[in-house]
Amino acid sequence: MAAPESILILGLGINNAPLLPYWAARGAQITVADRHDGVVDPKAQSVRWAVGPSYMEEALAHAPYDRIYLTPGIPPHHPDVQRLAAGAVLTCETDLFLSACPAPVLGITGSAGKTTTTTLLGAMLVEDGSRPVHVGGNIGRSLLASVDAIKPADWVVMELSSFQLELVTRSPAGAAVLNLSPNHLDHHRDMAEYAAAKARIFQFQGPDDFLVTDAAPPPLMAAALAQHRGQRDTVSLTGPVERGAYLDGRTMMWRPETGRTAIPVQTLDHWQLPGRMNVHNALVAMALALRAGADPGAVAAALAAFRGVPHRLEPVAVQGGIRYINDSIATAPDRTLAALEAIADRWGGQARGLVLVAGGYDKHLDYSALGRALAERARIVALTGPTGPAIADAIRAAAAPGTGPHLIGPLPFDEAVQAALQAARPGDVVLLSPASASYDAFRNFEERGQRFRALVAAHLDH
Repeated sequence: MAAPESILILGLGINNAPLLPYWAARGAQITVADRHDGVVDPKAQSVRWAVGPSYMEEALAHAPYDRIYLTPGIPPHHPDVQRLAAGAVLTCETDLFLSACPAPVLGITGSAGKTTTTTLLGAMLVEDGSRPVHVGGNIGRSLLASVDAIKPADWVVMELSSFQLELVTRSPAGAAVLNLSPNHLDHHRDMAEYAAAKARIFQFQGPDDFLVTDAAPPPLMAAALAQHRGQRDTVSLTGPVERGAYLDGRTMMWRPETGRTAIPVQTLDHWQLPGRMNVHNALVAMALALRAGADPGAVAAALAAFRGVPHRLEPVAVQGGIRYINDSIATAPDRTLAALEAIADRWGGQARGLVLVAGGYDKHLDYSALGRALAERARIVALTGPTGPAIADAIRAAAAPGTGPHLIGPLPFDEAVQAALQAARPGDVVLLSPASASYDAFRNFEERGQRFRALVAAHLDH
């Protein structure tokens, strides 16, 4: 009898937790290594636990392994990971799910807009109603735990981050790349490595698979796109495409094949989310849904009904002529720049009507473009976290002497928000759009956004 497969689960967060029952049911010898000792499950008696500050050293003591499942967020090139991986297959939960899933997967990646697009695509397929729909991935739900319930004819939709893609050896049957801008450079060694991780969403596609990209795709993906073996749809906000989805005036159009007449699907009069980026997200979701076989009427209905996702330009309150917006998802400068554009499109965006709360955990990103935009458009910027000084420096460098917004802080998060709330006046938009990750003060951007909501509610109650 062959020895049981030796599995190391390196990090037992939301993404990797389903690996434990999956491999336990298959008789594997499992070791779990995690920095946090709270992950230990007393019921999992056959599991070897290596937890606490020395978890890497303890995991090495149990080597060698056949497979190592790396949690998103630990770089594969980390020296301890490389020592553990000697003689093992270094892989991830996403690759296991893609191999085990009996249904074709529709996967979405990009630097911004993934959750909105994934959620909207799921809503389109649910509205179609012709088959069960499963939505998961980076959106906060691993689908591995329910893989045995998925049938070959089902629809499966996954949001996929660069962390989840960097170790995959297969691609979804339908894929989309929304955009590419600097992010997670505290994890990836440079933009080329970041782009290469994203490109794995289509790198292993075959002739029957399909990809959706912008009509002007990211230059860093040009080489990978040149090697793409599947079909390709494009989307455009500025006019017709040969095959795919595009905006014609205020109408979202779909052209299923080159040379075919495009059909209208929905108009912007029935689309509720602000900003051109969200229109782009809608076109991508539309292209994926229609290419996967969804009914155009169902897609149109889902577009009209969609109200967005929490923490993404989420309206919190309007009181006393002041509008309060939660955009905690903005964990990089390009997201905050997109928020400024969306606010200008939807709510006016007067040059001195913006009160911004920004700053947080440092992912080693460039704030110069954001500094130029804020120098022209913000009235007040309340700063927080390790990136607060860098954002302030970028604003000062861009503003002419005696001009630019009033800068507050850096202060702890609550104090920065309260200062912004107290400084707002009728006609202002108070916007939380940090241009930074949340890990300096919160577990995640959702917790940060919830705290902002609570501070706004407390301020308005007084």
